[in-house]
Amino acid sequence: MLMHFTKLMVAASALTLAACATGPDYAGPATPTTAAAPFVSTSPAVSTAAPAEDWWRLYQDPVLDGLITDALAANTDVRVAVARLARARAALREVRNDRLPQANVGASATYNRFSQVQRAPGIDSESWLIDGGLDVSYEVDLFGRVSRNVEAARGDVGAAEADADAVRVSVVAETTRAYADAASAAERLAVAERIVALLDQSLRVTERRVAVGMTTPLDATRIAALRDQRRADVPTIAAERQAALFRLATLTGRAPQELPPIAAQRDRMLRLDRPIPVGDGAGLLARRPDVRAAERRLAAATARIGVAAADLYPRITLGGSIGQTSTGLGNLFGGGPLNWLIGPLLNWNLNQGRARARIAEAEADTQAALATFDGTVLTALEETETALSNYKQAIERRAALGQAREAAERAARITRAQRREGQIDSLSQLDTERTFADAEAALALADAQIARAQIDVFRALGGGWQTGGTAAPAG
Repeated sequence: MLMHFTKLMVAASALTLAACATGPDYAGPATPTTAAAPFVSTSPAVSTAAPAEDWWRLYQDPVLDGLITDALAANTDVRVAVARLARARAALREVRNDRLPQANVGASATYNRFSQVQRAPGIDSESWLIDGGLDVSYEVDLFGRVSRNVEAARGDVGAAEADADAVRVSVVAETTRAYADAASAAERLAVAERIVALLDQSLRVTERRVAVGMTTPLDATRIAALRDQRRADVPTIAAERQAALFRLATLTGRAPQELPPIAAQRDRMLRLDRPIPVGDGAGLLARRPDVRAAERRLAAATARIGVAAADLYPRITLGGSIGQTSTGLGNLFGGGPLNWLIGPLLNWNLNQGRARARIAEAEADTQAALATFDGTVLTALEETETALSNYKQAIERRAALGQAREAAERAARITRAQRREGQIDSLSQLDTERTFADAEAALALADAQIARAQIDVFRALGGGWQTGGTAAPAG
C-alpha cells in the first residue's frame, strides 16, 4: 500500500510541476522616464555623486555616530517594525508548508456496556473499542493556488522588510535632527547671551554718561528695556534645547534622565565641509524604502488574483489512511488486520459567482496597489525636490543674513563711538543696537535652519537603512 501511495505522490509532484498557475504573471510597474534624470533643484551645495549609506558620518561627530547606533538597536518604532517583519516571515513559512504532504495521527477509545436485550450470544456485556491510524493528504497544485499564495506571502515579506527600512530611515533622521537641534540651541543660546552681554556693556556706558550729566536717565532705561527683551529669549532657547535632548533620549530608547551627558556636550551646530551627494532620480527610486514597499505590495496583490482565480477550478487532493481497530491496547499493535484506504479527492464549487466576485475584488486591490505605487513614486520625487530646493534657499537666505549681520555690527560700532562723542542721540544708538541684536539672532536661527534642511535632504534621499551602524554606543 505504501508503495502505491508513494507512486501517487510522485505523479502528483509531476503534475504540480507541469501545472499552469492561474492569474496574471507579475511584471514590475513602469516608472516615469523622466524620473531617472538629474534633479531639478541643484546648487553648488549638492553633487551628483552617489549618496553615502551612513550619511550622518559626513558630520564627523563620533557622539552622533554612537547615538545612531543606539537608536537603530533600541528605538521602539524599530522594534515594532522588526516584530512585524518576523510575523510576515512566519506567515510565509506557514503558506510554504501547504506545498508539503500533510500528516495527522489520530486515536480514539470507546467503552461500551450492553444491556441484556442488546447483547447477542457470545458477546461480552462490556468491551473497549480502540482505533488508531495515520492520515496523509497532499494537494495537487494544478492551478497554482498554493504557489500564488506563496508568491503573495513573499511580497508581504518584501513589503515588511521595506517598511522596517523606512522606519530606520525615519529614526536615523529624527535622531540626527534632535542632536542637531540641541547643538543649534546651545549655539543660539550662546549668541543670545552674547547679545545680552553687549547690551549690558552699552547700558553701563550709558549709566556712566547719566551720572556725569551727559545724557538723561531715559536713555539708560531704553537700553535696559532692550537688554531685558533679549534676556527673555534665553529661557525660551534653553527650553528648546532641553526638549531636543528629551526627544533624543526617547529616540535612542532611554528615559530622559538616562541620556548620557556626552550627548549634551556639543555647543556648535552641525556643519558639512563638502557638498551633499544626492545621485539622481533612478537611484532615489531604487533606494527609497517606501517605493520598494509599494512595489512589493503590488506584487502581492497581483499574486492574490491567481489565488482567487484558482477557485474557478477543481481542487484535487490525494489522500490515504492506515489504521487498526481492536478491543484492547494489547491487540492494537498485535499485528492484526489493517484498515486502509487511498485515493484522490476532488472538490469543485460549481457556484462560481462567489469566486468571480473574489477575483474582481483582487483585481480592484491590484489597481489600488498600482495607483499607490505611482503616487509613492511621485511623492518621493516631490519630497526630494522640495528638500533640495529648501536647502538651496536656506543657504541663500543665510548668506544674505550674514551680510546683514556684518553691516549691523559695523553700524553698531560706529554709533557707539558717535554716541560717546555726543554726535548722535540715544534713540539712534538704540535703533542700531536693536538692529544688530536682531541680525545676530536671525543669523544663528538661519544656521539652525540649514542643519534641519540638510537632514530633510538626507531623509528624502532614503538612505541610512543599508547598515546597522558600527560605531560604539554613546556614553
